[in-house]
Amino acid sequence: MTNTATGSPAPAAASTASGPLLRAWGATASPGTLARVLLDPGRALPPADLRSELSRRALEPVRERAEAERGSPWPQPLASQYARYFQDGDRTGYEENVFGRQARLTRAVLMAAATGDDGWLAEAADGIVLLCEQSSWCWPAHEESCRPRGTVLPDPASPCLDLGAGDVAAQLAWADQALGERLDERFPGLRERVRAEVRTRVLEPFTRRRDWHWLGLDGHVHNWCPWICGNVLVAALRLAEPGEERALQVALAVEGIDRYLGALPADGSVDEGYEYWWNGACRALEALDVLAHATAGALDASAVPVVRATVRFPYLMHLGGGWYVNVADARALPPAGQPWHVLHRWARRVGEPDGVRHAAAQRTGAVSPGAELGRVMAELGDPAWMSAGAAEPPLVASAWLPGTQVGVARTAGGSARGPALVVKGGHNAENHNHNDVGSVMVAVDGVPVVVDAGRPTYTAQTFGPDRYEIWTMRSDWHNVPEVRGTPQREGASFRAGDVEVADQPDHFQVRMDLAGAYPVDGLERWWRTARLDRSSGEVTIEDTWRFAADGEPSVLRFLLAGEVRQDRPGEVEVRPPGGGRGLALCWDPDLAAGSLDVRELDDPMLTGVWGDRLTRLELALPGTAGGSVRVRAEVRG
Repeated sequence: MTNTATGSPAPAAASTASGPLLRAWGATASPGTLARVLLDPGRALPPADLRSELSRRALEPVRERAEAERGSPWPQPLASQYARYFQDGDRTGYEENVFGRQARLTRAVLMAAATGDDGWLAEAADGIVLLCEQSSWCWPAHEESCRPRGTVLPDPASPCLDLGAGDVAAQLAWADQALGERLDERFPGLRERVRAEVRTRVLEPFTRRRDWHWLGLDGHVHNWCPWICGNVLVAALRLAEPGEERALQVALAVEGIDRYLGALPADGSVDEGYEYWWNGACRALEALDVLAHATAGALDASAVPVVRATVRFPYLMHLGGGWYVNVADARALPPAGQPWHVLHRWARRVGEPDGVRHAAAQRTGAVSPGAELGRVMAELGDPAWMSAGAAEPPLVASAWLPGTQVGVARTAGGSARGPALVVKGGHNAENHNHNDVGSVMVAVDGVPVVVDAGRPTYTAQTFGPDRYEIWTMRSDWHNVPEVRGTPQREGASFRAGDVEVADQPDHFQVRMDLAGAYPVDGLERWWRTARLDRSSGEVTIEDTWRFAADGEPSVLRFLLAGEVRQDRPGEVEVRPPGGGRGLALCWDPDLAAGSLDVRELDDPMLTGVWGDRLTRLELALPGTAGGSVRVRAEVRG
């Protein structure tokens, strides 16, 4: 069967229309109705039994880490660390202390709830007070008041609601859920302090201001929206007083989640990539779990089509082992400790057996010591997940996601063995965009060999006007042409055109015109055809161009991971990171001269995936008005 998709995805347009949730729920999601149907704060969040034998075994890694740090000084975010973001762009030092403090609090809460020990309760209370006394819950990279005021420290009187503030509010709500009555007994007044801080820093700014950029009211909706709205939802349900104000807070949070889901394409794909699915679509699913519980099932999203569709995205992007298709700022080897219980629960709910298998294949039976408190509570409160048996991941034979124009195919479903081809079209204004229209990746036995580098550690430059001076963001370090000395440009107008996809038993092929991604006079067409031949196990990348006249030469580039050797003209061999079977890239040396350029790596976000280097293969193309070059990739044992 052949499927054809033309054109390319466009950025979401500003709209006041209801999204998929509100169309399905109607007046049931209105503040008036919510005021009547919401459970009271004591019952609004889903329960979890942290003292069961199964939970105690799962929490053993948490206990070991908590015992090791007990009695040591708490991580302390410093003013000098906060100021560095505005002075030299460094955000890591401050954020590491913030994250370390919150992770330690989570472990203390879990130990206090699981053991009933008053010593752990005191440890948790210490962490809660430290958060209440922290000048700002906003991360410095998101602080909106400093630069206008000419300062490098936040103004506590003007709290900024960002990812960090939302995270703290939800963490305090879950801590209250786990320890509430015991905190009243040992530390009377603390819970009132928590409610006052959350109200001032999060709930009031959320309802008072509708100009938060992450709300997406201008049509640009991204993963911040469900992440923050989901945390606000949790905080409102547990920490706000019942009544109209609480109902309004919940309704506004639902609107935000609805807006995000409405911006997703119908296939549920995420332009930020697999790694960011966990902090976008997954955050929406977690919020919908809480909402269904808090409304006693009145607001159930399991029949909403885009919700059902996005459950498929993680397993469709799986290459093998811990490796995934990575686009934008995602990593090809993302952290393994994801909240797999969320995917497992939703796949069960919507009838996606491959999603159930994929999640179950990742289950370790242990809670990560760095997991978020709400995610641990939800995990331990899901008996079906806690008792899930072993499984093998589905590793589908192929997938094409027209909403983001990303395709992946392997020689046969059910096994990572052999080559896998990844193709990306799209445009250069995607969220966390890299200039990579038309890029390809090739994996061997589930391990990427022709790769996308991903991204280095975030700094002020990452999301500033100089983003595309970072080498990993530029098209000359992606697997795309450089056309007559011109790289791709950022912007929605720079996109793939005339995309055609063929998926048949003996081959998978994507053909697209890349000319629209390059501001080059006289460029009429630049066809790229990427094909996986399932019979021979061979991948071919063919580039065919047409200009109005002869001119400067162009260059094809392929970024390679592992050990690279070039023993003869027209061929390089690559052995992937960690060993295993490799890949030979072959071309006609009479049509394109090849050279290698080694890029030494020192950023931990890159070395943690690829080791100490990546190698760029450059093929010099003739400057003729028309021509064609084919690169063949074959597995070498």
